[in-house]
Amino acid sequence: MKEKHAISTLGYLLADPGRAAMLVALLEGRALPAGELARAASVSAQSASAHLAKLSRGGLITMQQQGRCRFYKLAGPRVANALEALGAISTARPSTEYIVARASESLLLARSCYDHLAGRIGVALAETMQKQHMIAPEGERDYRVTARGADWLNGFGVEMEALRHSKRHLARRCLDWTERRPHIGGALGAALMEHFLTEGWLARNRGSRALRVTLKGRHSFNKLGVPAL
Repeated sequence: MKEKHAISTLGYLLADPGRAAMLVALLEGRALPAGELARAASVSAQSASAHLAKLSRGGLITMQQQGRCRFYKLAGPRVANALEALGAISTARPSTEYIVARASESLLLARSCYDHLAGRIGVALAETMQKQHMIAPEGERDYRVTARGADWLNGFGVEMEALRHSKRHLARRCLDWTERRPHIGGALGAALMEHFLTEGWLARNRGSRALRVTLKGRHSFNKLGVPAL
C-alpha cells in the first residue's frame, strides 16, 4: 500500500479491531504464538496469519522462529510507548469514571507496559520520585535522574552506572493510557519493574499484563509514599 504520509499506513494497521487486540496483547512484553494472538483477537487462524503479516510488514511486530513454532512480539519499547499514548488520547473520560470489571480494575492499578510499570502505581511512583527530587522532567519526553536520585537508586538495588551505558533512553516519560499522566519508561523503568518482580512486590498474572500487588508490595510501596490500593 502506497501512502504519501507514513502515519496513514499506521492508522490503517491500527484501525482493524483484530490487529489492535493483538497489539494490546503484546503490550505485556512477552513473545506470543499466533494461536494465542488469534484467541485474543477472536479471529480464525487464517485471519490471524494475515493480520500478523501486515503488522510485521508495518514494522510494529517481529517474529521469532523456534522449531516449528512462530512467536511474535512488539518491535520494541517505542511501539509500546506509542500504543500507550494512543490509548491515552482515545480515552474520552478519566479512568475513575468508568465502571469496570474486577479484571479490568487490576489493569488500572498495575500492569506491564512492555517492560515497565504502568497504571495507578506506575504513575504514582513517577510523581513521588519527582516530588522527592529523584527525577526531574528534561526536554519534552524524558526524565533526568538527579544526584540524589542516583544515590537512592543505587542503594535501592538499581545500578545506575549500568543503566547509563544502556543503548536505550535512560528514563522516558511514557504517557499512561488510563491515568493520562506519565509513568517511567526507558532503561530505568524496566530496571524498576524487574526489581519489584524480583523482590516480590509485584507478581505476574498468567494470560494478562495486569500485575498483582503482593502484601509485601503494598507495605513497601506505601513506605515509598506510593499508594498501592
